[in-house]
Amino acid sequence: MLLKAYLDYLRYERAASERTISEYQADLKAFESFFKGLDSDLTWSTIDTDVAREWVVEMMEKGHKTTSVHRRLTALRSCFKFLYRRGYVEKDPVHVITAPKREKSLPAFIREEDMSRLLDQEGMFEDSFGGRRDHLIIAMFYETGLRLSELVGLNKDDINCVAATLKVTGKGNKQRVVPFGNSLLHLINIYKGERELRPMVDDHPFFVSDKGYRLTSDAVRRMVRSKLSLVTAQQRRGPHVLRHTFATSMLNHHADLQSVKELLGHESLSTTEIYTHTTFEELKKVYNEAHPRA
Repeated sequence: MLLKAYLDYLRYERAASERTISEYQADLKAFESFFKGLDSDLTWSTIDTDVAREWVVEMMEKGHKTTSVHRRLTALRSCFKFLYRRGYVEKDPVHVITAPKREKSLPAFIREEDMSRLLDQEGMFEDSFGGRRDHLIIAMFYETGLRLSELVGLNKDDINCVAATLKVTGKGNKQRVVPFGNSLLHLINIYKGERELRPMVDDHPFFVSDKGYRLTSDAVRRMVRSKLSLVTAQQRRGPHVLRHTFATSMLNHHADLQSVKELLGHESLSTTEIYTHTTFEELKKVYNEAHPRA
C-alpha cells in the first residue's frame, strides 16, 4: 500500500520515466524483502534506523559496489521523505544514515609508447587536410591536456605561434594560457597553412570540417575513439582519456602538482591529486617488471 503510493507519486506527480520507476521499485522491493527476512511482522511504518543501517552493512558485506549501495539508499531516502511528508509514517528512519564512501576509480590513460606510436608512426593518419587536422587534434589533447569543449571552442586568434601559447576558455568561461612545445608548433603551422587555402563558412574557428564549419564535439569524439583503437584495446578511449594521459605523463616526468593543476584549469588541487595515484600505479608496475625479487 505505502510502496504503491510512493510509486504512484513518482509516476503521476513527478512524471518520472518508467525506467526510473522500475529501478526504484526493484530497490525498494529488495529492502522490503530484507526487513521481512529479519522479522515478518515488520512493516514500512514500524522499521527503524537500525534496520536500514543493517541493510547497508549487509550489502557491503555481500560485495555490492558502493555505487549500487548509494543508488539503493537514494531510493530509500526519497521514499521515506515522501511517506513522512504525506503522513503515512510517523518518522523518517533513513535520513540520518551515512552512505559508504564511494570508491575512487583511477583515471584511464594511454601508455607513452602507444602515444608515440600513434603520433610518430607513418600511416596512422591520412595524407589529406582532414588527416593532418586529426593528427594535430590528437597531439594537442596529449600535449596540452585540453578538455574537449576547450579544443573545439578554440578560435584562430587563440593560437599564438610566436609565444607558443593557447588562450583557452574553460569551465565557467574562465580563461587560462597554456604553453606548448616545438613538436606541436610544427603540426599547427602545417595545419594553418592548409586551412588558409580552404573556403570558410566562418573564419573564426580554428578546427574546421572539410566544408569549413567549426568541428563538432561529436565528430572529434568519434575520431579520437577511432584513432586510439589503433594503439589500445581499453574501453575508455575518448578525448578525456588524452587529458588524463597528459596529466599522468607530466607527473611521471616530475612536474609538480600545482603546475599540472594550473595547466589543466582545475579549481582545486584535490581534483589533480587523483593523478598521483595513477603515477604510483605506474611506479608499482615498473618495480614489478624490473626488480628481480618482485
